[in-house]
Amino acid sequence: MTAVLVIDVQVGLFRARPAPFAAEAVVSRINEVLAKARRAGALVVFVQHDGEPGGEEVVPFTPGWALHPDLDVRPGERVIRKATCDAFYGTGLEAELRSRGITGLVLTGYATDFCVDATLRSAVSKDFTVTVVADAHTTSENPVVSADLVRQHHNWAWANCIASKRVKVVKASELRFETTSSG
Repeated sequence: MTAVLVIDVQVGLFRARPAPFAAEAVVSRINEVLAKARRAGALVVFVQHDGEPGGEEVVPFTPGWALHPDLDVRPGERVIRKATCDAFYGTGLEAELRSRGITGLVLTGYATDFCVDATLRSAVSKDFTVTVVADAHTTSENPVVSADLVRQHHNWAWANCIASKRVKVVKASELRFETTSSG
């Protein structure tokens, strides 16, 4: 069984200036992935970062902390809160996935080079099968390399990662889910 993780697609991160690379298109593609996942009965999990008190972007229970309003979040879908880049560290994510028989993860979200990457590496080390949606994750510009290049580089690195189970990297339009009887 498969779960989709939507990592840190929050108001404070996506409404920053400048906005993350291709922000609107990424949110749209995440919604495309969510629609496919729901039709197939896959579990959908939103991961929400808890920023530090006194921070600027994602302090819990502030407007910036909220999930992006354009995300298609359905009542009853799971939200996991985290305080580090790795969505598994210090959270109940792994226990929840294992209790539901989830063995495969589809990753989307923000930030490619931090939270998406840390979560991917942790998932691989926990022996999950991982698929990354190449055009449904993003990051912000940094002083060293453009956000577009960061995304391209990580897509290449993940696809070439040596792991017990090969990491797949596919575009949203190419993503397919096997239909399950329960999510």
